[in-house]
Order: sequence, then C-alpha cells, then structure tokens
Amino acid sequence: MIPSRRPWSLAFVAFAVAVLAGCAGISVPGSGPAADAPTYHVGDRWVYHAEDGFRSKTVWEETHEIVAIGADGIAVRITQKGPSTDTTRTELWPAPGQVKVGSLYDSETRRFATPLGRYDFPLAGGKSWNQRIDNLNEATGKTGSISHYVRVLGWAKVTTPAGTFDAVEMQVIMRLDDEEFWRTATECNYSVWYAPAVRGAVKEKKDARYMDKGGGARDGTSYTRTLYEVMELVSFTPGRT
Repeated sequence: MIPSRRPWSLAFVAFAVAVLAGCAGISVPGSGPAADAPTYHVGDRWVYHAEDGFRSKTVWEETHEIVAIGADGIAVRITQKGPSTDTTRTELWPAPGQVKVGSLYDSETRRFATPLGRYDFPLAGGKSWNQRIDNLNEATGKTGSISHYVRVLGWAKVTTPAGTFDAVEMQVIMRLDDEEFWRTATECNYSVWYAPAVRGAVKEKKDARYMDKGGGARDGTSYTRTLYEVMELVSFTPGRT
C-alpha cells in the first residue's frame, strides 16, 4: 500500500467522513468468509447495463472480456455501445484485483506507476486500503497523483438483471488529479458489489463532483456533479479452463 503524502482538501475530508459515517449506520445483511482472489480464464465475459445522469440519461451496454493471460498479466477488452456511446479500450491487470493500465473515472485510460488495488484480496468486512499513485492519463497526456481509498463493508444480497448474488460491498473514495485554477479536483464516491460466483462486480454506483473555487466552495455547498452512474450485471459467461 502507498500512504498519502499530501493532505486532502478540507472539503474532500468532510465529504469522505460524511460518506463513511452514513455507511456505518447501514446494516449490511448476511455474512460470510473472506472472498479470495479468483482464477480468471481467457474468454471470461461480463455484460452490464449502464446509465448515467438524472432526467436525461445516457444509456449503454458495457462488455468486459478477458482476451489474453500471459507473463505481463491479464488483458481485458472493455467496450461501451449505446445510442451516443461507442468506445473500446484495454485494461492490464498484473494480478487479480490489481490494475496497471485501466480506468478510474468514466472511460479514460490511465497508466499507473505502481498497480492500483481495485480489489485487495482476500476481501473481508472491515478491511481497508489507502493509496496515492502517480499516473499518466492517456486522454489528456497529463501526469498526476490520485488518492484512492477503499473500505470493505461486508456481505449483501444484490439483485441484478443477471440474478441475485451474495456479494461483498465496498466503498471507494477517490480524489483525482484534474484540479484547475478555477475548480477543485474531482472527488469520487463509489459503491461496488463484488460477487465471487462471477469473479467480478455485479453492481456499481458512481458519484463524482468538483467545486468551483468561489464563495460556495468554502462551505462545501456549491458543486458540479459530473458522474451519476449505475451499472448492473446482465450476464456472465465463463471462459475456457
């Protein structure tokens, strides 16, 4: 794990504390042993229904498929298809749960100086990890450092279009590296449900926002939401063993 080397903004700390305080009051049903690292296979394929926004929503189908496993790790092709969405990118996982090349926000591709711990297996209730990671954002060509904190809340029953799963719920809080002179960095609050039965996430909820560097930013009441996404598993097809 890589500890944070720079204090987060007061607004971000307040945001994180509020999120975690809210989670502490939620009873996560069910219990179970720690979820161990999965064994992936070429051809493992997850299809998700995703939508982002409020009244006017952007909707797409997102497919994750393992296309190669080798000395460098696990290569995963990710495609997004919808009325206004058509993207393809590739992630590289040096080990299950670890990301060397991949996305944090939207569909950008980042190259991390050290692997990002998306899932720090085994996943047990109460476990947490915190990293500050240097990275290159291929979409902007800029380098920076992101803060990434994950807390495992426990087990829950999660119903999706693909069925009902026993899943480990995780809270993810991030501060990106896109601060400008007129606005703060993007602050992300995600909920992720990982199900061992399908070797991956069955549901994700993503909220991201930034604040203008004006009067409202001082009390944390003025912000612009940039992401309000829900993604649910539609199908999982195991690959060849």
